[in-house]
Order: sequence, then C-alpha cells, then structure tokens
Amino acid sequence: MPVADYIDGIRRELEFHGVTGDRLELDTLYLGGGTPSRLGGAGVAELLETIREHARWTDLAEVTLEANPDDVTAACARRWHDAGINRVSLGAQTFSAPALEWMRRTHDAHQIEVAVAHLRDAGIAQLSLDLIFALPDSVPRDWGNDLERALTLRPNHISLYGLTVEPHTPLGHWRARGELTESPDTRYEHDFLHAHSTLGEAGFEHYEVSSYALPGARARHNSSYWRHVAYAAVGPAAHRFDGARRSWNVAPYAEWLRRLRAAESPIDGEELLTPADVAAERAYVGLRTSDGLVLNEEIMAGTARWRDAGWARIVNDRLQLTALGWLRLDALAADLTHVGSR
Repeated sequence: MPVADYIDGIRRELEFHGVTGDRLELDTLYLGGGTPSRLGGAGVAELLETIREHARWTDLAEVTLEANPDDVTAACARRWHDAGINRVSLGAQTFSAPALEWMRRTHDAHQIEVAVAHLRDAGIAQLSLDLIFALPDSVPRDWGNDLERALTLRPNHISLYGLTVEPHTPLGHWRARGELTESPDTRYEHDFLHAHSTLGEAGFEHYEVSSYALPGARARHNSSYWRHVAYAAVGPAAHRFDGARRSWNVAPYAEWLRRLRAAESPIDGEELLTPADVAAERAYVGLRTSDGLVLNEEIMAGTARWRDAGWARIVNDRLQLTALGWLRLDALAADLTHVGSR
C-alpha cells in the first residue's frame, strides 16, 4: 500500500464528508483498524497533518497509534511523538517464541522490549500492551510468564483478548481441515481469571471486560464507544456513528480508493437504530464496563439469580458484573434485554 495513495484517499474522504476547517474538534484520535505503524515515521506524521487540515485538537487530546513491535524504531518513535502521538497500543500478543511463530507474527519477544524502550525514549509515556489468551493446548505458551513479562515493561494499560476462530480466516480454515483444536472453555476461564488476579495485584483497574489500566490511564477513546457517544471515522471498512445511525465503508482498500478517486461514496451500508436497538446496546455496553448499568426494580428482580451465582453485584443502584460475569457477558446481556422487554 503506497503511503501517498493511502493519505490521498483519507484526504478525499474527509472532503467527501464535508469535514473542513474547524468544523470537527477532537477529544480523542485513534489511528488503528489495521497496522498504521507500517506508514513509518514520515507517513504517520503526514497523515496527522492531513487530518489537521480538516479537524483540530488540543495538546490535551488523546492521540493513539496502533503499532507492531517490529515497526517501532528509534527514529519512527521520535517522529511519531513530534507529530503529536502521545499514546501507543502495541500489539505484543505473547512473549512465547513458538506462539508468535504459530500466530504468523513477524516480531520476537526481544523486539517488544526494544519497542517499549524506543517509545519511552521518544517521550511517549502512555503505553498499552495487547495480549492474547486461550491459545490451543497444542501451542507452547506460559500465560503466567506472559503476564509477568508484560508487567516488567511497566505499561499503564493492558488489553486482553481471548483467541476466537472466525470463518474465512486462516484459523478458520485450519479448524475446518482438522488442523486446529480450539482451547476448551475451562482454559479460557482459567486464563482470564488468572490475568484478572495478577493484574489486580499489580494495581491495575479492570474497568472494561478486556481492558485493565493503572489509575488515571483508562483509554479515553475506547471509553467513548462504551458511553454510546457519536464518533467519526474514515478509511477502508471504517465504521461511524452519529448517535442514531451507523454507517460503514467498503472494506477492500483498492475499492475504497477507486470510489473516492471517482468521487463516489465509499459507504457500503448503514443502519438506523430503533429504540429497542438503543436499549439493547446500552445494556450491553453498560454491562461490559465497571461502571455497570442503572437498573429499575423490575430488571433488578430479573437478575437476582446472577447475583446468587456470583456473576453480578449491586453497587449504588447499579448492576456491575464480576469477573465470572464478564466471562458470560454475551449471554447475560441477551438475558437482560429479554427481561427488559417483557
């Protein structure tokens, strides 16, 4: 993907949506949805400058870049910092060499440590590490060691993602051919609860089902999604939300760029949320955060069995899921929506 072509596409899409001058003021800006660190130091700087032509943000805004460890050089880190990046989400995934090879990752554990050092030396203090848990039993990996090695790097934020196998992906094809056996639910639960305990003892707040942060280091950008606020987005497969309607772009990069260069809409689809949709989504995002969900008496009564099972608790008229409850988030959210619709 040529950097100049990609940035030209971003510029064209911002103009297509009529985002010009000071019309858009940003509290957070997130460069992600792929591997934007592949743009390099100069490419990320040019991308931010292009966005500045159409929007504005202050030095207090959270500006995050998703990065692969092997993309982080000393020069790139300095250029990112000077361009305005103040937070990096680093895709470490694991410190196990066999597991990294199995994931087809192009970095090793040493590169994770080097990347963190480069980012800190450049002045980027806000650092999040992504880790994946619940790998198949056939993949050599010590989850406890991964957590300890992550903590020695002193990030102020850690995101945990359980491995999921989706159709039409390499993992999905391996499973279909019988070359992959997913980890059992007991492994998923064990890894999640082990991380919950380890990170809690290290002073991290479990403020969202997959997110842990030291005090004051919660991700403002992701928290905005969970509060159901409006957000703008550009790029291939980008999703946006205006408070009532969602729309999304075509996913293939070549088609996204072709449409913009032909002055055609890059939007591939949209949906208008009904009041029932909004209620269901508010229930879901409320349950996935430590703030919990404000409930009326009817719904409180309908979720009594959750509390009896140790999946939830009531704190100041809010229903908050426990770690055991977060393991059952999807089912509980569906159950809650059913209770509220009776």
